[in-house]
Amino acid sequence: MLKFTHVFVGIGGTGGRVVDGVTSDAIRVRINPGLYLLRSEEYGERMRELFSNLPANSIVWVVFEDKPVNEEIAELIVKSIPEGSTPLAYVFTPKRELVAEEKPAWAEGFETVFYDSLWDFLELDVPIQRAYGLAAESISRAFRYLHDSLEGEMLVNVDYADFFAMVRGGNVGILRLLRSIDFEWNWGVWDRGIVITLISVGTTLREAHSVLGRFQELLREKDVIWGIAEGAVEGMEVLALLVKGWGAGGDKGTVLRH
Repeated sequence: MLKFTHVFVGIGGTGGRVVDGVTSDAIRVRINPGLYLLRSEEYGERMRELFSNLPANSIVWVVFEDKPVNEEIAELIVKSIPEGSTPLAYVFTPKRELVAEEKPAWAEGFETVFYDSLWDFLELDVPIQRAYGLAAESISRAFRYLHDSLEGEMLVNVDYADFFAMVRGGNVGILRLLRSIDFEWNWGVWDRGIVITLISVGTTLREAHSVLGRFQELLREKDVIWGIAEGAVEGMEVLALLVKGWGAGGDKGTVLRH
């Protein structure tokens, strides 16, 4: 069976916190944009050497805030990884919905750019750093559950063929771990995806199906793969990976409830 190496690269403080929280069996790398700015040529060459020597067939997640220096580093990483790798971005875009925008130049090398506009976390009555910390924890867990599912370590798993069919081709998307689903949100903006309901040991399948059934109704005309998995959660959570091809903007995003 062909093996895939998962590589999580965190650029800057927030990206680093996300990567540090991914406890799956994966390669984790932190990039300091300050050092890159101070010694661009030297630091850039070190990054090229590191990423060009990744294993073949790597799945490379690059996590960062939407800032020019981070975007420059992300482009360098994508250009350095071995041919045949799958580069994926996860970018923080506070109060901005990338699905409603044109494809940025830095995104050209990524198969899919996942984003989080952070609305839920920024609306909390907590300091801004705490809000970012909570967002980082949620994303770390989403990465871990997705990785475990792909590796077949959960009750019902999604295989790599399903995953690649969804993320390849130049897309914008979301990867969220949701404790509740806002059924009023415009889920129809997405074309396809993977939705896994995570249940605790004490949660019955009947309870899970009651929520899943409503969600399936909302996405009934979309190309969505559904699964149920047993995970270390309280009650039930939904892992949603949803994508669409980049357009010219015009699709209006709104708040997703985590």
